[in-house]
Order: sequence, then C-alpha cells, then structure tokens
Amino acid sequence: YRFFGEPVVKACVENGASFIDICGEPQFLEGMYLKYNEKAAEKGVYVIGSCGFDSIPADMGVLYTRDKLKGTLTAVESFLSVKSGPEGLGVHDGTWKSAVYGIADEASLKKLRKQIGYAAIPVVGAKLKKRGFMFYSPEFKEYCLRFMGADGSVVKRTQHYLHTELQQTPVQYGAYVTIGGLGSVIKLMFLGMLFLLLVKFNFGRKLLTKYPEFFSAGRFSKKGPTQKQMDETSFTMTFFGEGYSDGQDPQNAKPNVKICTEVKGPEPGYVATPIAMVQAALSLLEDSASLPKQGGVYSPGAAFSKTKLIDRLNKRGIEFSVISKPEV
Repeated sequence: YRFFGEPVVKACVENGASFIDICGEPQFLEGMYLKYNEKAAEKGVYVIGSCGFDSIPADMGVLYTRDKLKGTLTAVESFLSVKSGPEGLGVHDGTWKSAVYGIADEASLKKLRKQIGYAAIPVVGAKLKKRGFMFYSPEFKEYCLRFMGADGSVVKRTQHYLHTELQQTPVQYGAYVTIGGLGSVIKLMFLGMLFLLLVKFNFGRKLLTKYPEFFSAGRFSKKGPTQKQMDETSFTMTFFGEGYSDGQDPQNAKPNVKICTEVKGPEPGYVATPIAMVQAALSLLEDSASLPKQGGVYSPGAAFSKTKLIDRLNKRGIEFSVISKPEV
C-alpha cells in the first residue's frame, strides 16, 4: 500500500466513491487520514482501511467484548493463535515486504503522528499493565509476543473516535500473538535478530525481499500458500476484558468484572480476509443509515460500530462468541 495505495484513495475521493482496503500498514492508514479525511467528508464518501485480517477481528472483537460486558469495559488484551496442519503455514511475500518496509521506516510513522496531533484520550479505571516483548502465558501454556501488525494502531484510532465524537468510555488495548514452546522462541529470536539487523540497511532490505523463504524459515514465499495449507489453517483471537459493574466508580476502585470472548475463523490471510472485506463492503452499502453521519477516513470499528457487520461475519464463518460470562 505504501507504494501503490494512495492513487486509488485519491481517485475514489475525487470521484465520490467510497473505498475499503485490506491494508495492515499503520503508516499508510494514518497517512490517508491526514491527507484525505477532510476531502472525504466534503464529498460524503467513506474511506475505511484494514478491512481484512488486519484488523477486523481485533477491532470488532473489542467492540463485541464491550457490548457483552454488563458494565463498563475499560481494558482488553487480545491473543492471536494461528493453527496449521502437517504442511505448515504459507504466506505470500507481499505481507513480508509490508513488514520489511514498515519496520525500516518506523521513524516516519512517529513524525506522521506528530503532524496529525492526536489528542490524548483518558485512561479510565486501572491502567493496563504493559507486558514484556516476550512472555509465558499460563492461560495458553505457550510463549507470547507483542503483535507487530496494525491491530494496536487501528483499535487505538477507533477508541479515539468513539471517545471524542460519541463520548463513549475509551478502552485500553494490548495485542499479542502466541508462538509456542521454547524451541519456537529460540528459532524466532534468531530469525528476528537477523531481520532487525538487515532491515536497517538498503542491501539488507534487498536480501530480505529477494529471499523471503530463506529469511522466514519457509513461512513467506513468492508463491504463497498451497490450497492444502489454507484448508488446514485456522485462527482464534481470544479477548480478556476487565471493567466495572454498573454503579462502581472506575476512578476510585479496582476492576470488579471480567469477561473472555473469542473470534475464530478459517485461514486468516486468504480465506478470512476476503470474507471480512466483502462483508465490510456490504455493510457500507446496505447499513448506510448506521454509518457515521459524515464521510471521512475511518478505522473499521469507527465506521461499523452501529452496523450489522458482526452478524454478517457470524453467518459467513468468522464467529464471535462469549467464552466466560462476566463475574463480579
């Protein structure tokens, strides 16, 4: 998207057509907000990014968790688990390139955010503790990593919109991914250190993009996954939420209610993503009365929080459910 996305957004806005994408690059998503939000509002069109696996399950999952809690949700952590069959996972190298160029250009994202000048949103209730970059989760009996995709950025933008425009209580959010046992940790640490070293230099980026299969231990390739790999792969995103029961003051007490929810579905990149994208497009077309009152550049949660998108996804194999009900 950083190389090819903007001309499409520009053409849509100028010609009065709404736009959705399946981007997972925060720099592109937030850059389009800075450049086109006002123009899209003037034209009455909706530009909605990350309507695929990055980041419909995460963003809509947080809203689902909030709606299922009897009380006020103030913090959520999500854990993504991707399970594959005997032939393993396969991902096309387009996703790999997004990661290479995104991590190499992190400084530009910080500058972009300064330009946008996001107003700080308040922390309501107990502050969500930041976890280390890697940690062991007793719930999953696996090691976990901070999720490096766009989910954190997208959810934050949604919460910012819901708080500033609709005066809703903002939800703190942390995104993580399960990686397995100690062997997986050692392999990932080695590959990660090599990746971070090479991504700093032009020749290193050329090597990474030319030989994705070698540097990702076979996960990413120019061919992408086989049909068998896709058939045998699925994802689960588990949400642990905490908050306050009705009548409890979040500013003067500890959280006294918890909830666990789940979003699960088929192979994330090539099966779940088109399902999410098409259902987002249908919501844009058919639930227009429930969209924000004016056009603009939105995250999925900001655009679709009042629509039937979750119902649509449930009917198409991306399932939202409550795992454990709130207990005071």
